[in-house]
Amino acid sequence: MADHPIARVINLIPETRQRIWNLTVEAARQRILIGDPEQVLGIDGSFALVASEGDLVRLARSLDRPLRYFLAKAAAGPVLIVADRMDAIRDELARHGWQDQFHPSYTRMVPAHQVTTLRLVGCPDPNPIHTRFFDPPRNVLPTDLPQIGEHYIGALHREMAKWLAVQHPAEPIGVPFSGGIDSGAVLLSLYRALLESGQSPSRLKAFTLCIGSGGEDMDQAQSFLRQVDLEMLGEVVEVTEQAVRPRDAVAVLEDYKPLDVECGAVNLALLGALRQRYPEWRLVVDGDGGDENLKDYPIEENTELTIRSVVGNRMLYQEGWGVESIKHSLVYSGGLSRGCVRGYATQQAFGFTGFSPYTRPAVVAAAEAIPFDALSAGSTDRLYQLKGEVVRHGVAAVLGFDMPVFPKRRFQHGVSAPDTLAALFPESETDYRRHFEAILAPA
Repeated sequence: MADHPIARVINLIPETRQRIWNLTVEAARQRILIGDPEQVLGIDGSFALVASEGDLVRLARSLDRPLRYFLAKAAAGPVLIVADRMDAIRDELARHGWQDQFHPSYTRMVPAHQVTTLRLVGCPDPNPIHTRFFDPPRNVLPTDLPQIGEHYIGALHREMAKWLAVQHPAEPIGVPFSGGIDSGAVLLSLYRALLESGQSPSRLKAFTLCIGSGGEDMDQAQSFLRQVDLEMLGEVVEVTEQAVRPRDAVAVLEDYKPLDVECGAVNLALLGALRQRYPEWRLVVDGDGGDENLKDYPIEENTELTIRSVVGNRMLYQEGWGVESIKHSLVYSGGLSRGCVRGYATQQAFGFTGFSPYTRPAVVAAAEAIPFDALSAGSTDRLYQLKGEVVRHGVAAVLGFDMPVFPKRRFQHGVSAPDTLAALFPESETDYRRHFEAILAPA
């Protein structure tokens, strides 16, 4: 058996899976190894990277994708296994005969916007140190909604143009489209970015999912496209109720939270149908993160939240309570830092490459600059109204469209009739958790 260094790292994430726009993967890895927050923030694109030197290991990722690690014990010393999935870690342990060491609760998620530093010294290895590399100023914009909207959608559109510039100019682009605020702004930004770069908008499709007899999204999407005179972009994707399999979503997401499982199951149904219809399609741009940025979740549904905690905590919906908090999950992270798998993992399952401008640091920073406390004045109703007003003002100023704004609806709630939805997801979080534990049992 070949000798291994005492501090050993096994990286299971292929280089080809990194989507870095401004640097080579190796140059980005060197920035993470140095650990300077400003240099790490300067890595443009989507990444999940590990860098090591001797017993020093540093890991960092962007908000839109997971990065997991597991510390195994070998006779020669500690071995760090890095992957984007728990089952990949489990299977790698089994290949080395270490399967008895695995349990999903022993895996760790690198929290977004942090450089995680480990020292592989053994017996025992010290706890990781987290160094924040993204800390945007909060509440610095005036309370002028047109100015806020232009600032926010301006940031979104610039990120969209940067992403578009590094794609092949002939490749088609799909937008999962409900006609809601987030997917609507994404579609209009993409359409405008294509025109501004001299490319044909015929590359673009707005895919609206219809499960069974369909839900409210289908009419909403058609109304949206009609009002902005872009009906030619719309395409309905019809699937049966049998295409929605929440237990499959538990396996793909490696999570058991009901809202994420529901969203993941519906996403898998859409992407699976798209893969059958368009075998070569690759690029998907969605609106994931838009609700988190503009704090558009019903606070009343979460007994742990108040309007004060939502508007008063830095990036609460993006990061959860933060790595310094008792409530922070070491296994999953928190907020969208946990929920990113509902997009990333489902896209990976069918060979799509995804992108959401809402997860980019510049767009999150533009959202954090909004004075939500002053604008909402303690009113949840007012807080919920802000998103539509901000985005509509911004789309008009930056993109030149009078964008229709419809009431908020979760993705999984608009694709089928209400009675169908209840039948699609009959199980509880306890049922999903048991299934998760069964499928993640040691190999």
